Amino acid sequence: MTDLLETVSTSGAVYDCSHWGRLRLTGGDRLKFLHNQSSNNCLVLQPGQGADTVFLTSTARTLDLATLLVHQEWVDLLVSPQRREFLLQWLDKYIFFGDDVQVSDRTAESYCYRVFGGVAERIAAQFGLEKLANPYSHVTISHEGSLLTLAATSGLAIAGLTLWSDRPLSDLLNPYPQLSDADWEHLRIRQGRPAADAELTEEYNPLEARLGHTISFNKGCYIGQETIARLNTYQGVKQHLWGLELSAAVTPPTPLLLDSEKVGLLTSCTPLENGAFGLGYVRTKVGGTGLGLHTPEGVIVQVVEVPFLRTVA
Repeated sequence: MTDLLETVSTSGAVYDCSHWGRLRLTGGDRLKFLHNQSSNNCLVLQPGQGADTVFLTSTARTLDLATLLVHQEWVDLLVSPQRREFLLQWLDKYIFFGDDVQVSDRTAESYCYRVFGGVAERIAAQFGLEKLANPYSHVTISHEGSLLTLAATSGLAIAGLTLWSDRPLSDLLNPYPQLSDADWEHLRIRQGRPAADAELTEEYNPLEARLGHTISFNKGCYIGQETIARLNTYQGVKQHLWGLELSAAVTPPTPLLLDSEKVGLLTSCTPLENGAFGLGYVRTKVGGTGLGLHTPEGVIVQVVEVPFLRTVA
């Protein structure tokens, strides 16, 4: 049986994520506004650059992990599908009189695709693009009479592109292998990308989710900043997100036990040919990579590293 992760990483494939939320910010204060509402340093970004950032509650609980792309006259946000309407209203709530910023929902009138591995290389070559120099760097070109943005991020720790277009790209992408939502779920768990309603909820903060690459510890105030700074300064993070190798598939959420003590929670799980792979939070004090745990049903669990979680816990 061919491993899906290996196939996608090498020969490549296409994931149509047009059902994911796409929000656009315009107006002269758009970057300043986004800088004040999310965790990353947005003010340093120039047109053609981008980043991942996290939206937080006032107590630093995670609302969503988003990708932002800075253009000359607007900023595009790619957000989780189940967070689109909430974030649209949430951002609008923080626009005050005198703020020169507008937020619009572009989901219904645009299309988005994740393109991986060799397929991404062929797409880049087809448009005469050199390898984009830095993660999240992007260019916008005219394709079939509409705008097409090609960004150097696949959403996973796999080489690839994100394509954002004003029209469907069926003619361009249909010749290549297509991934289903179930395939994406399998890949994101294997890679360690946390998801809304699973690893990203109001039960957890982004330091626990090990999303350090989305956080600027030197920027000024933003929603949730005081809590994040305090946790970081005083090393107050009591649990971290890890990959989990399992002897059999289980249904999340499932407690993770060390002997008979609950020390964590499995939040996502996907079956493998032999066993399963999951993501879950484990108490910092009991350990990380190599730690052996089990579920109440007796499924054996080993804590392992995953590539998407860049911050060392």
